[in-house]
Amino acid sequence: MHDIISGIVPPMVTPFDHDEQIDEDALRAETKYLIEDAQVHGLAVSGSTGEGHTLSVDEVRRVTAIVSEQANGRVPVITGIITDSTALAVEYGRAVSDLPVAALQVTPVHYLFRPDDNAMVRHFATIGERTGLPIMIYNVIPWTYLSPHLLTKIITEVDTVIGVKQSAGDLQLLANLLVQIEDRARIMSAVDALLYPSFTLGSHGAIAAILTAAPTLCVALWNAVRQDNHTTALNLHHQLLHIWNAINGDNLPANVKHCLNIQNRTGGAPRSPMPVTTSQQAKHIKQALLETGLI
Repeated sequence: MHDIISGIVPPMVTPFDHDEQIDEDALRAETKYLIEDAQVHGLAVSGSTGEGHTLSVDEVRRVTAIVSEQANGRVPVITGIITDSTALAVEYGRAVSDLPVAALQVTPVHYLFRPDDNAMVRHFATIGERTGLPIMIYNVIPWTYLSPHLLTKIITEVDTVIGVKQSAGDLQLLANLLVQIEDRARIMSAVDALLYPSFTLGSHGAIAAILTAAPTLCVALWNAVRQDNHTTALNLHHQLLHIWNAINGDNLPANVKHCLNIQNRTGGAPRSPMPVTTSQQAKHIKQALLETGLI
């Protein structure tokens, strides 16, 4: 069942209008673009790039419903859950359980206190049991970061956990996880700067902000690696690294939205208190997109 999640799965932005309300028309248009023009292999909503931490339960359901309807079964849709309690994660999951969701992408808790390993296992097991949906662990929270050993334990003990979105700049952690998990789960890279080596190491694809900013280049990179065309892949890696260096920052979702806006794709504005792209960031982003031929 988890095999349907692979390749290039952009974590979509959630476009907000000037009143910070969801722009449904823009969301539908971006879904259409990513599937039909960029030819991505899946979509993820309400993750970090989608400012999922700012979305209510009703908003997560609405975003998931809109994207699922527009996708119409052409690609799998993953719903992100970013929250601090098992009960609230279950509430978010149940809100989309009647929709055609391929999996929930769930972070460990992210407030100050770290559960012990057994509590972490129970957290994901309970979410799976009470929602009836498969789970991708979104391994991104610094102080509740899950080691390859703990992730392997969870995947071994919890049938509903079908994969991991590995979000660390340390490629060795991704490599260790791939060796330990083998083909028992989907390991998706979110090492934005190093997608090329992630793919060559055997990751099953990626769910990372750079995919949303430059989806056509990322699809081309995935295809090049699968075709063993490493000259092309290395060139695409250099282009994507240039873009990543321009957009990376504490306001990354805002910068991804800026990328969309200057590519004539409506990203909208970030939800407060996230600051908009600065003039200096905008200069670097424009230069990177010009040099890579995206604008």
